[in-house]
Amino acid sequence: MPNPQPAVTRRTVVGALGATAAALAVAPAAASAATAAPVPPATAPSPASGRAARTVSAPATRAQSATGPEAATVRAGFPIRYVGVSWDGPRRGAAIRLHRDGAGPGAWQPLPAGCAGGPDGPERPAGAGAIGTATALVAAGGAPGYDLRLPDGAGNVRTAAIDTVHGPVRTLAVAASAPASFAGVEYLSRAAWGADESKRFKNGVENSPAKYYPLQTLTVHHTDTPNADPDPAATVRAIYEYHAITNDWGDIGYHFLIDEAGRIYEGRWSGDDGVPAHDAAGNVVTAFHTAGFNSGNLGIALLGTLSSQDPTPQARRSLTCLLALLTRTHHLDPQAHVTFVNPVNGVTKPVDMISGHRDWLATDCPGGTMYAGLPALRADVAALGTTAG
Repeated sequence: MPNPQPAVTRRTVVGALGATAAALAVAPAAASAATAAPVPPATAPSPASGRAARTVSAPATRAQSATGPEAATVRAGFPIRYVGVSWDGPRRGAAIRLHRDGAGPGAWQPLPAGCAGGPDGPERPAGAGAIGTATALVAAGGAPGYDLRLPDGAGNVRTAAIDTVHGPVRTLAVAASAPASFAGVEYLSRAAWGADESKRFKNGVENSPAKYYPLQTLTVHHTDTPNADPDPAATVRAIYEYHAITNDWGDIGYHFLIDEAGRIYEGRWSGDDGVPAHDAAGNVVTAFHTAGFNSGNLGIALLGTLSSQDPTPQARRSLTCLLALLTRTHHLDPQAHVTFVNPVNGVTKPVDMISGHRDWLATDCPGGTMYAGLPALRADVAALGTTAG
């Protein structure tokens, strides 16, 4: 069982994080997160400040979904930025080839392993989502279509051609007075990166209503998407579409995402009180980043593929700062080894307080290089927390 911790409330989240941020003085600037479709950085202010609204613009996401046999060959009516693929069954042998305007299909390429996730629930034993369901999000570079080849025995095939760059412009309301601040650490709110909140709803009902539990552990991911991304906000929108709609999770699977410039993005929706990932009592919203082990487990994803390269210094710095703020606020030892107990399904798991996705499920995430760097990350997080104290 996890060690009992002092109660965490909205007051302690704001107060302790503010004190920690002031001591660390490492808040990354929330500069424009997009190149092809700029999204202004100003978002909801910290809870203590005003909430006057203004508007920003972001391209609407366009998606064309296909299931079953129809998913084998798809041509979209727009340039495809990403292809999202999910299926039940074997993973090995899956491949995709992208169409090229006027030149026929390109070469077959293996589908990447993806960052497997899924919801919790009493009917879903630990690991069922990752072991039984294969997932991949493939950069398509504006291709007009694609062909898909899956292993024998694959079923429940779902794909989506996704464009998050060239769609019609949407207008979103954000707060006017200040950049969003997680008690001193600036981040891009959901509105600022262009989240379409209607995607959280299905037939007029919220698909995955928010549930909150005390924080027990923190998990590091990579998104297994291209490095040197010229438009990370567009990639975040593609991940959102893929997770919320294609995979039918009802929202993006991570609590926070961090791009190569060190910009932090708010992930899973957690209400409108201005404290991302938490409710008013300081509990953490359940996301979808580790199927069977989500409730009480906070997930942070670095954009890119970290199988053979380190995160950028800016991304590593933001990750360290964010982890230090969270562990200090929730009275957690970043170097501890604990037993996670899922309050939803009772599943237990011995794990490091700051773990990698592969510690939970059969996946390559967060990449071999990032995973090898976790011991040093834990030490740096502990040192920052000590300094702030």
